[in-house]
Amino acid sequence: MIHRPRNGIAWLVGLALFGATIAEPESPPPTIADLGWLAGCWSLSAGERTVREQWMPPAGDALLGMSRTVAQGRTLEYEFVRIVAQEGTLVFVAQPSGQPEASFRLKSIGPKEIVFENPSHDFPQRVGYQSASADTLTAWIEGRRGDRERRVDFPYHRVACH
Repeated sequence: MIHRPRNGIAWLVGLALFGATIAEPESPPPTIADLGWLAGCWSLSAGERTVREQWMPPAGDALLGMSRTVAQGRTLEYEFVRIVAQEGTLVFVAQPSGQPEASFRLKSIGPKEIVFENPSHDFPQRVGYQSASADTLTAWIEGRRGDRERRVDFPYHRVACH
């Protein structure tokens, strides 16, 4: 025989209050080691342009990367990037084509996806990476440029590093 309390509403309220006092365990903050899926060499071609991006494996509290855009045998753009653990979060630091570096703090992270944000940066304000499979990686930059939102995708495929 099941014992039921006489005042079902009071029992439910008590149960709800008890449940409210149980805190969900906090998940540990993301670490550089969580980003191993980003390591490797990635490429995309669009017309005569080829973009290659390379990320070293996580080590020493940092991921180091670089990219280069080449067309007709000339380097058009290049970028040195790193993801570092800083002040309890992850930070994406980019230095494109010799410009001053810009930092973007972690906005969100999920399984094989990471987004960084710097609302005060001119463009982009967000930088993201997502891997749908071991051989694909989509990088993107997005944010407000002038009076409109803009997003630029970089759909990479894995290539041999050499």
